[in-house]
Amino acid sequence: MQDPPFRLPPLNAIRVFRAVMAQRSFRRASDELRVSPQAVSQQIKTLENSLAVSLFDRKGRSIEPTEAAILFAHYVDSAFAELAEGVRRVTKTGPRPRVNVNASPYFATRYLLDRLSRFRERMPDADLRLTTIVELPDFVADDVDVAVQWGYGGWKPYEQILLVRDYKELCCTPELAARINKPEDLLGLPLLHPVLSKGLWHDVLRHLGVAGIASGKDMQLEDAATMRRAAIAGLGVGLLSEVDAREEIALGRLVAPLGFGVMRQMSKETVPGFFLVFPKAHRRVPAVAAFCAWVEKEDWSELK
Repeated sequence: MQDPPFRLPPLNAIRVFRAVMAQRSFRRASDELRVSPQAVSQQIKTLENSLAVSLFDRKGRSIEPTEAAILFAHYVDSAFAELAEGVRRVTKTGPRPRVNVNASPYFATRYLLDRLSRFRERMPDADLRLTTIVELPDFVADDVDVAVQWGYGGWKPYEQILLVRDYKELCCTPELAARINKPEDLLGLPLLHPVLSKGLWHDVLRHLGVAGIASGKDMQLEDAATMRRAAIAGLGVGLLSEVDAREEIALGRLVAPLGFGVMRQMSKETVPGFFLVFPKAHRRVPAVAAFCAWVEKEDWSELK
């Protein structure tokens, strides 16, 4: 037996609720909406009946939003913001076609920023907005059209296209390197893990033929820049992207105790990379489609 179809509460009641939450008063909300306080109260009651929850504690002439109201308001505000953006795009009332991009901080600084002028040449009127959230963003709540995400893929139900593999190098300070004569020696040292891939070191160790449990002094680090600084500080053996590793080795601050190119021989599915990720429907927006087409056409392996 199928569940009954889901029905939204009356949209006018939601609009009134949003005004009440903003004003924290039925009367002030009624002034904003240009209706009577009784009409506002009735709409709130209708909404409460529809949701089967209490949204406000009435205390004489004052009201206090309940926990349910505070939670619901977050989604209502996001929905109204998304609706406003949809109206803006459909009616083309904005000054320029907007593309909201979120990129992994490392990809943004190492790969993307130096090339954005190429996209500008293709679409000079685009209003391009770039954020750098490490985790995969919520495309609706975070108002993101397209993302470049570090990882292994598998972000269903989104479309995802591999742009470039991110091969890592085992790097540490010369002092720590003096304690590493063979891969098994890694088990006695603190290892620096990227938060987005807690299994990367496991795959590297297995590739090196090392079985066992690493030391309990391991650390998890959110982004590549922090990983690099932690390795330089001698906090452990890090997994640095190849370009970072070459720079630090040339400066003498880090070394690759087991040689360079360790991950190049690993199976592709165990090597992370940067992926273009977006809801399929977003390709219907011309500016977003143009940005995706440009990203796909670029050869991101050209990084020096």
